[in-house]
Amino acid sequence: MPDESTFEEARAQFPVLERVAYLNAGSSGPLTRATVEAMNAEEDRNLYEGRMGREYIERYLALRAELREILGGLVGAEAQRIALTASTTEGCNIVLAGLDLDEGDEVVTTTDEHFGLLGPLHASRARVVVVPPDPELIAAAVTARTRLIAVSQVLWTTGAVLPVHELRDQTGVPILVDGAQSVGAIPVAAAGLDFLTISGQKWLCGPEATGALVVAEPERLRVARPSYFSQESYDPDGAFVPQPGARRFDPNWVPTSSLAGLRAAIAGQPPWGFERAQAQAEHCRELLGAAGQDLVTPTVRGTLVSWRPDEETAAVVERLGSEGVLVRDLPGTGLVRASVGWWTSRDDLERLVAGLTSGSS
Repeated sequence: MPDESTFEEARAQFPVLERVAYLNAGSSGPLTRATVEAMNAEEDRNLYEGRMGREYIERYLALRAELREILGGLVGAEAQRIALTASTTEGCNIVLAGLDLDEGDEVVTTTDEHFGLLGPLHASRARVVVVPPDPELIAAAVTARTRLIAVSQVLWTTGAVLPVHELRDQTGVPILVDGAQSVGAIPVAAAGLDFLTISGQKWLCGPEATGALVVAEPERLRVARPSYFSQESYDPDGAFVPQPGARRFDPNWVPTSSLAGLRAAIAGQPPWGFERAQAQAEHCRELLGAAGQDLVTPTVRGTLVSWRPDEETAAVVERLGSEGVLVRDLPGTGLVRASVGWWTSRDDLERLVAGLTSGSS
């Protein structure tokens, strides 16, 4: 854990924290000065030098290659297994389309998944088997027809952490892990997982529309949605030789500003970030519990903290927002959620509790 001066220096990267208690990285994380400066520098370069020519293309491809290495380093994966995406949802769609599932196949998921995963599952044509997010129930739902287990590592609703590696080992069934609420928030290891999605804009505090997909065995997943980046060469009829590794799944052109911004954002993550975020999340739970809030407290939990207020959730979020405390309501669940990051201060948490207490008095 850092000393207070080190923490304050790191926290000072985020200008927005000077005004508000930012507890919504589960949707979009705060931006640092360095991230925005890196993005602006790229746009200035493009403004004055143009976006053309061999030098521009080579530099662009080098940025993509560098970011693959950096993202792989976050989760212990080789760069050749990393595809650059715009979101975790895009990663899920790439996997589900490439598996070529049909009505005779089954996919096991949980009741607490985000539509970013559920939508692609539904579109896959497979039978979607939905069970509560209990590891034993997930494993028990696996049958001879199960082609895939598709779950979040950290549930977006309660912050519960699912044992994704153990589920893969126990069932022997390929697993797609939605890492939207885990990568950047808690330690994540891609080894042993077939597919892992990464969000750049959430806990990594990067630009919007950035992310990645880790594919353990790229050659075994069909390229169902090819882009120009998918091919190494192609024929007049469109037949193509795929790029080696997971580059074949790259779906789109990512702006140079976004590539540079995500690189800067990841570089700004402190080595003590995971430990401090977890400690602050536990402190948040302690404060909310002491204030009489109806907490959801999973046995194994990440850095999302959820509770059931006595009043309508949207009204709670609106009132807290007017007081400079940014949290999120989760429609249809009766829950309000605070996303606690390494940048979260004790004052942020005290402002949260004070806002809840004043509203209920």
